[in-house]
Amino acid sequence: MRVAVDIGGTFTDVVAIDDAGRIHTTKALTTPADHIVGVRDGLAKLALDLAAIDTLLHGSTIAINAVIERKGARTGLVTTEGFRDVYEIGRGNRPDAYNIHFRRPEPLVPRERRVEVRERISARGEVLTPLDDASVEAAIDALEREDVESVAVCLLHSYAEPEHERRVGLALTRRHPEWHISLSHRILREIREYERTSTTVLNAYIAPIVSRYLGELEQVLRSAGSSGRVLIMQSNGGTMSVATARVVPAMMMESGPVAGVIGAAAVGVALGRPNVISFDMGGTTAKSSLVQGRELELTAAYYIGGYATGQPLMLPVVDIVEVGAGGGSIAWIDAAGALKVGPRSAGASPGPACFGRGGTQPTVTDADLVLGRIDPEDYLGGELRVDRDLAVRAIANVAAPLGLTVERAAAGIVEIADAAMSLSVRSVSVARGRDPRDFALVTSGGGGPLHGVAVARDLGIPVVVVPLRSSIFSAEGLLSAPLRHDLVRTALGPFARIDAAAIDARLDEMQGEADATLATEGAPVGSRHFTRLLDLRYVGQDHSLSVPLEARLSESALPDVRARFDELHRARYGHHAPRDPVELVDLRLRAEAALEPPGAARPSSARTEGNATITRPVILDHWRGPIACAVHRREALAPGARVVGPAVVQEYGTATLLYEGDEATVSTQGHIVIRLAGVEER
Repeated sequence: MRVAVDIGGTFTDVVAIDDAGRIHTTKALTTPADHIVGVRDGLAKLALDLAAIDTLLHGSTIAINAVIERKGARTGLVTTEGFRDVYEIGRGNRPDAYNIHFRRPEPLVPRERRVEVRERISARGEVLTPLDDASVEAAIDALEREDVESVAVCLLHSYAEPEHERRVGLALTRRHPEWHISLSHRILREIREYERTSTTVLNAYIAPIVSRYLGELEQVLRSAGSSGRVLIMQSNGGTMSVATARVVPAMMMESGPVAGVIGAAAVGVALGRPNVISFDMGGTTAKSSLVQGRELELTAAYYIGGYATGQPLMLPVVDIVEVGAGGGSIAWIDAAGALKVGPRSAGASPGPACFGRGGTQPTVTDADLVLGRIDPEDYLGGELRVDRDLAVRAIANVAAPLGLTVERAAAGIVEIADAAMSLSVRSVSVARGRDPRDFALVTSGGGGPLHGVAVARDLGIPVVVVPLRSSIFSAEGLLSAPLRHDLVRTALGPFARIDAAAIDARLDEMQGEADATLATEGAPVGSRHFTRLLDLRYVGQDHSLSVPLEARLSESALPDVRARFDELHRARYGHHAPRDPVELVDLRLRAEAALEPPGAARPSSARTEGNATITRPVILDHWRGPIACAVHRREALAPGARVVGPAVVQEYGTATLLYEGDEATVSTQGHIVIRLAGVEER
């Protein structure tokens, strides 16, 4: 049996698939005080034989939450003499130029916990000043006085030659084996001192918390008699072993939402639509990501907490834009008397007011319930009873000051949330030079199907796809995520003068390292796949583009690599300069190993024309009152079934909302494909 667990802001989703291809799903309330409790609750609800679990795949927000809430470990930083303040000085840019109250990011390691050692290595890897062992011992003494529990080591140019960094790491471990040690060359062997230091510090900051959590997660299986492996979702769209995650926990920063993007890409391929936008609305945030030509978009320019005041993380991350507009997002009135929604969320505790768990502030879920979009008798299939009267009382708190009826205020809350979520979709499409009308919107999460059609209509997206089992879609996406590792080595120099054989040998070395890691993670030899890439840029540029190599690098292949870089630059930025000199920046290697594909549950074979047996009054637009919407059970809609709006398609954990004239068809795979009325497909 293979099991996937995805922890969200409100619910913890669990999907299990056995060797016969039977899929079992459930949702349990997330337990923020101790996430393992929510994991155990979800597994218990499915009544699984934990001893039969062969693989447990897990996506979690524990790493990024520790950084955003600044609840990480007490961390120290060891760096080269004279460079202790690189981490605090950062870059000279001013992201928020017109904000007179702007403050630079506050470092996770204050100056008193940043210590120096005497050594110096050049950018070419030459030893200019040998490592002074006495200074290393003095640095450890200083860290002892600061009572640290985790240490980041980032020496100048250690990406080129890591020997000094290794020796510092050994000295730290020898004196304090209980400390968590993060060496920058094991995290990131790439230029840019500030970003490399920040990435290493982030890794050290969360390492003790993540390590304890992963130990507890493994114990869930071991205590039940399972010897199965635990795989952790990474930010790059792949999974890794617990052993690897303990070394590079920073790769877990976007562990939660990435699996949904993988699932959206797979759904698009199955439907013959390789260009999709993933839209996942959960309890705390709504997340959008673009997939073009089946490929996930990755970025290495990522900031935990936002570009203006966040902490840079220079590791591959699936390009996801999040906004604080989820089902639990709280509606409030600002000082000017305007209605706002988010970014604060009621989360799982106390949750939306309608949950009856002590929440009194109005949320998006409360608004959906008041508008009739959620059936109070069928929330989570009746497992969780929601109270409409409690939702009405909560929304009255903002309706009365605004002089609105509760229904009008609820409609306003939903419209504001929809507008915020539309902006997230714009950010991954229009802001990246892509027309969203050329993509299908794949909606998931508890709120995605409820709000996806409104978001798509606002952007002129003609087709919305609601995947099978959409409310636990991210958890199910984990089941198809491969093992993956991304390696990088800086090799700065003029492209016209590179030694192809030497570069190929370094790529061989990187491939050997990645192959060894995959072997320790149990990946069969035949499943391992390696992609080699060169990061190139025009001389004078700051950032580069990754050009995949189609075969081993040779002198005769260099002109083709250069031509493909020019074409990639033209496609990305609208111009290129074939006569300008180019330089090589980094070597990259992407290593993947596909897991054995799980079986798939078959959609119901019962044929139906989609005729609903009941209707429910639903408020679709603020300018109209309730209208009668046909209510369909999704499990009764077999492939080929057709539903025309206005209608609600009810399923476990969510509901799909169709407006007047919208037409939904169930695909052969069981996905709902909605064509929006009045929006032409290009």
